[in-house]
Amino acid sequence: RGLGDVYKRQLVLCTGNSCRSQMAHGWLNYYSGGTSTIYSAGIETHGVNPKAVHSMAKAGVDISHHTSNHLDEYLAIEFDYIITVCDHAAESCPVISSKKTVRVHQNFFDPSKLKGKDEEIDAAFDQTNEAIAAFCKKFVEVKLSQ
Repeated sequence: RGLGDVYKRQLVLCTGNSCRSQMAHGWLNYYSGGTSTIYSAGIETHGVNPKAVHSMAKAGVDISHHTSNHLDEYLAIEFDYIITVCDHAAESCPVISSKKTVRVHQNFFDPSKLKGKDEEIDAAFDQTNEAIAAFCKKFVEVKLSQ
């Protein structure tokens, strides 16, 4: 990290911290290249979804070490960005952090709610993963370069 780089703390938030926020956590780590500290949490904790781990691994990002964390664990941290990745979290997120915290919202489809054949569910996870990857890449390029 050069002297001009700004170290940013980001919290990715969704309902259960099992799928979408975990993927975003992984992609933000990947695209920021260590210039940020990324946290992910949920309003509830549902455990890290194995299909999310598998989809990310296929894309070359390892999130197998991630844990499902509750928002309450991070209330003492001052974040530069809070990114909500589902409408429920955006609506339910309490006011946390400081006035300088920037809130960003982008709703993504929740593939964990899908019922059907494994191939269809895997494809839905991959599709959501690709959308989240594109969002995170653009977020890092635009927001973290400011």
